[in-house]
Amino acid sequence: MSKIEVKKDWQRFGKKPVFIALIFSVIFLFWTVFFVGFRNDHLFILLASLIAWFAAPVSRKIYADFSIFILYWIIYDSMRVYPNYLFNPVHIQQPYDIEKSLFGVSFGGNILTPNEYFAIFHSKFLDLLSGIFYLNWVPLPLFFAFYFYFKGYKQLFRDFSFVFVFVNIIGFVFYYIYPAAAPWYVALHGFELIPGTMGNSAEFYRFDALVGIPIFASLYEKNANVFAAIPSLHSAYPVILFYYGSKLKRPWLNALFVFFMLGIWFSAVYSGHHYIIDVILGALCAILGIVIFEVASRALIKKLV
Repeated sequence: MSKIEVKKDWQRFGKKPVFIALIFSVIFLFWTVFFVGFRNDHLFILLASLIAWFAAPVSRKIYADFSIFILYWIIYDSMRVYPNYLFNPVHIQQPYDIEKSLFGVSFGGNILTPNEYFAIFHSKFLDLLSGIFYLNWVPLPLFFAFYFYFKGYKQLFRDFSFVFVFVNIIGFVFYYIYPAAAPWYVALHGFELIPGTMGNSAEFYRFDALVGIPIFASLYEKNANVFAAIPSLHSAYPVILFYYGSKLKRPWLNALFVFFMLGIWFSAVYSGHHYIIDVILGALCAILGIVIFEVASRALIKKLV
């Protein structure tokens, strides 16, 4: 390619977009290669970002508007750099004992946690249903983020997106304040702390067996933080979706959001990934994030007006 052609390409993209892409790529590669540990999904994210950025002006604008979700993923992935079990003691038995005392199930002369009960009494129907629900913990909120965006509900999209990431950050902070093991960890390892333990699909192995594809096994082996059961952010997302989705004032859609929310909550416990107390605290985490954002945004609007 001649110097003139290179110059024309530079002018077509614009100096500023090219400079932004270059800075992002260098920082992203430096961070993932030297700190996080570079993986195939990092390469995918980088290539997809660059394609969206340079494909067309409209794709660049869409990518810029949705970049807050990329930021969320980068923050979550970066938790590998300094695991929370190095920051504070991991709570393994305490959540288990609290769950038993509040929601224990009497069976065979013993008190079981709901997770332990479902590990004994389960069905293929519930295995399949819970797996389908849990696979949509991020896709469905993202789908409606796209829906809000492309249907012209720009303010609703911005509020939803910001709160989604803000609630995650609240949850991440709590992970470091109170590292906690999931029910599946207790089932496999008891109350002994084993640093560096890999993620586990828990009872979702039955879903993988039913569909014949190791979907959950491949997902959880990439888990950035095993000792991050409290609060359950899986349980927080449908609360955020319900709140902002209800602003569309469509009863059938509200019913769908409630159904999705209850399904996620049940699946979290049924699968052995969370206690009921995790689910409750996850929902409260979402409510806290929504309230803080709503109060702060109203105060800002009032100040500007």
